[in-house]
Amino acid sequence: MAVGMKAVTTEKAPKAIGPYSQAVAAGGFLFLSGQIPLDPATGQLVRGTIEEEVGRTMENLKAVLIAGGVDLRRVVRTTVYLADLADFDAMNAVYGRYFGESRPARSTVQVSGLPKGARVEIDAVALLG
Repeated sequence: MAVGMKAVTTEKAPKAIGPYSQAVAAGGFLFLSGQIPLDPATGQLVRGTIEEEVGRTMENLKAVLIAGGVDLRRVVRTTVYLADLADFDAMNAVYGRYFGESRPARSTVQVSGLPKGARVEIDAVALLG
């Protein structure tokens, strides 16, 4: 890893399923790789309602944030990838419960496919310090 960059990892979130880090701290920010609803204990995709899948995804993000020394209140930007925008309202309800009054900037896009056949993936950028 380049000077001034530090990889962040935790066993409380799923291991990376490719050649990337769960997160990288650099330039005063923590850049989180996208999380999908993988159970960190089993490595298996959580299959259930979209609410359950978004909840698992948010728990994974939260675990990586904590490993990086911050929490959801420090998140400044997210991107939500949905396999079906028909799930937007349900995703938004769960997402809103996690962030509460802390409302990072966000984009939400529909994609044709996600790793392991997931229906949701969320990445984030948080402010360190």
